[in-house]
Amino acid sequence: MDDLPSDTPRSGARTRLIVVVLVLLALALGAWRGWAWWQAQRAQEQTAQSAAEQRLDALESRTDALRRDQRAQAQRLLDAAATNRVLRDEVLGLGQRGALLEESVAKLTDPTRHGAQALRLDEVELLLSQAAQRLDIAHDLAGARRAYALAAGALDGIDDHRLLNLKQALAQERSALDALGDGPRADGLKRLDAIAAALPRLPRDRTTTAATPSRPAWQRWLSPLVDVRPTRDTTLIAPEERAAADAALQVEVSLARAALERSDDAAWHAALQRIDAWLPRLWPDSPERRGVHAQLRTLQTTSAPPQPTELGSTLQQLRMLRNAGLRLQPTPPMATPEVSP
Repeated sequence: MDDLPSDTPRSGARTRLIVVVLVLLALALGAWRGWAWWQAQRAQEQTAQSAAEQRLDALESRTDALRRDQRAQAQRLLDAAATNRVLRDEVLGLGQRGALLEESVAKLTDPTRHGAQALRLDEVELLLSQAAQRLDIAHDLAGARRAYALAAGALDGIDDHRLLNLKQALAQERSALDALGDGPRADGLKRLDAIAAALPRLPRDRTTTAATPSRPAWQRWLSPLVDVRPTRDTTLIAPEERAAADAALQVEVSLARAALERSDDAAWHAALQRIDAWLPRLWPDSPERRGVHAQLRTLQTTSAPPQPTELGSTLQQLRMLRNAGLRLQPTPPMATPEVSP
């Protein structure tokens, strides 16, 4: 009877211990299941996020590819438009060439032009135009004379009484051109070359003339040792200075030639003035130097003669005749003599 109360507390404690253990096991199992569920959810979220990022990257790459394709298509469209413009210009050019060819054929087939004489008249107009251009642009009198001679020969081959005034005008124009001689440019170059050739022959030493007073005896005694010169004399003595001055003078002569070639009157007169200024520094006073100085002054004051009014009149008359509808008479065929049996 005494053992029953002692077993009851032990069994209660054991039961409580078992209950606590079961509760702890249940809590541990619940925590483990919750942690596993949280890990699974986190893994699913990471997987979904990575999948979304991959889809976003794919969309961006596709967008970039579409933009590149769009730019390529736009460039192709621009190239195609440029090609179309070039082709359109070529087609227009071909159309213009065709129209010019048709016009040329129509002119050649026109019975009022009469073949060889019309071509000869075109040749006369071309030669007269070339002569006018040579005179206006290059001042080439010799070339203009040759062109006028060729035009006169071609005009003489046309037998038409209506061209008599034109032939007389051409003869007057050739006479006026022959009266010009070599022309002002060629004349100026010749005179400048003559001056340049005379410069080295000018006397370098001062010459004593009757107008120059004789030096005192002490100057004559010291002349082998000392050269007494007046202070107003600006002639260069040092060899280095004279060499530099000679080079500068040759440069001025070349500049004068160039100015005359390009018909620059201001540069021409300025170069002549500089050449004239170098003379007293290189050579002492002498009759030869005064003669060169007078020639330079003459060149500076000489102006080109006016161009004859006859020049260009023949070309003007020919164009007026052609604009008025000049039609050349057909050349009569040569009669072939009959040979009697």
